Amino acid sequence: MSPRVMAVWCPDWPAVAAARAEGHGLHLPLAVVGPRGVLACNAVARGVGVRRGLRRREAQFRCPELVVVAADPGRDAVWFEPVVQALDAVVPGIEVLRPGLFVFSAAGALRFHGGVEEVVTRVVDAVAAAGTECQVGLADELPTAVLGARGSALLEPGGDAGYLSGLPVEALVVEPALGDPDELSELVGLLRRLGVRTLGDFAALPPRDVATRFGGAGAVAHRLARAVPWRPPSVSAVPTGSAVEHRCDPPLERVDEAAFLGRRLAGELHAVLASAGVACLRLSITARIEGGTEVHRVWRCSAPLTPEGTADRLRWQLEGWLTGTAIAGGAGGAVTALVLEPVEVVPAGRVQEGLWGEAGLAEARVHRALVRVQGLLGPESVRVPVAVGGRGPGDRVRSLPYGDAPADPVTTGPWPGALPAPSPSVVWPGPGYRLELREGRDPGAGVVAGVPLAGGVVLRTAAGAAVGVGPRGLLTGRPGSIEVGGHRCALLGWSRPWPIDEAWWEPAPGGGPRRPRARMQVVPELTAALLLCCLLGDDQGRWTVEGVYE
Repeated sequence: MSPRVMAVWCPDWPAVAAARAEGHGLHLPLAVVGPRGVLACNAVARGVGVRRGLRRREAQFRCPELVVVAADPGRDAVWFEPVVQALDAVVPGIEVLRPGLFVFSAAGALRFHGGVEEVVTRVVDAVAAAGTECQVGLADELPTAVLGARGSALLEPGGDAGYLSGLPVEALVVEPALGDPDELSELVGLLRRLGVRTLGDFAALPPRDVATRFGGAGAVAHRLARAVPWRPPSVSAVPTGSAVEHRCDPPLERVDEAAFLGRRLAGELHAVLASAGVACLRLSITARIEGGTEVHRVWRCSAPLTPEGTADRLRWQLEGWLTGTAIAGGAGGAVTALVLEPVEVVPAGRVQEGLWGEAGLAEARVHRALVRVQGLLGPESVRVPVAVGGRGPGDRVRSLPYGDAPADPVTTGPWPGALPAPSPSVVWPGPGYRLELREGRDPGAGVVAGVPLAGGVVLRTAAGAAVGVGPRGLLTGRPGSIEVGGHRCALLGWSRPWPIDEAWWEPAPGGGPRRPRARMQVVPELTAALLLCCLLGDDQGRWTVEGVYE
């Protein structure tokens, strides 16, 4: 059997830490806001309608007196240290998953204190002595204990699967420490559309089918829903001599010095791990304080740590230790020695190395830069293309604000009537787009004229009659040439038209009912191939250009 795990969750911790750091009273509605909206809010704000995920403007519209504070993981970690320190006197072996949430093995605590009620009482009292509230969950597996803490569920041995079966699938995304929220949000949205409403329904699916259909993130979430052993102990031994120790001479007293030292020590630690072919999942940080005090903390991560992630955690801890929030009595002190030691490692193949050997460093810098721009100019200032499902070329790519999850992540079929490969290189040309008419079919041939593509094109027969599409989806004539902006050139080939009758229940963009259309590919003699679209029953040959095959 798996060892019992107890999780302790402090609700709304980012909001609690922000209120303490900024000196705001508990009676004020407060929300912590990041690039993607409200990350956390206190009970007063929830009472007036503020919720996680709301945009800042919407949250302030619902509560004009709302106090808005920017998200700061470092602040959350620093103010969480007194809570963890208070619990150290009650139970040993605490592992911090994130500020506001930690876990520990319950077996020793239950034997020492004499039972579940006694342990829970001591834990709640210790956290209350640090000035905050908490909820406790007990289960066989770590994810179940984390989710159970949100409902104060103390499960009997073997009760994980039964408890999880009644939770909605949205429970997969409530805790970021259990997986990537972006991947899990896409998975939950897809499960809802497929009719899977609870974790019990999800757990009933065959594991092989889940892995095939939903990929790696789905397989991990499926293991969570089935309450199978979660992340068993690593088979990779921690390399001998992998600990990195630094003696501070003179003693370390300033936070900016701690940040600089943290980056250097993180680089040294990861160089040692890389030479051994492993990556760190659990990191132990130990500091010796002037006067003989020694403080210790273990960080547990759902994904292997990068050098930047290690440096961030070390900086958070040093800030707490230097300011005294992590030391009993609250009296800070200078740090005389630091020790970083990996507690659990996995093969380095789990981490995708960067081109110059540092995992994810370039991506992290780009992410921070883009988030900074969004903070200055607003979320809509940075937009990225996202692949989504659809039949037409304009439906397959959607522009979303950076960091937003797509509303429709289904990128694979079946899509009856979808545009066959290859897709156009230019989609939805604007009014300023121009087609280049060349002297020959050779791409290097000289340009005769640049024709503006504004009012669409007209297909004509050899006799000059317009070619459209009849009600049955057939051409009204044999295309012989194409007319663009008053210029006409012969056609080398064309495809048969295929009808499109979709979203007939929705109004057309300009109002009125939607009418069936037909698409057609043509290859003009003097320009690039085109993807055309025409309304069924239009015998005037009025075609619009949906894409250009440059």
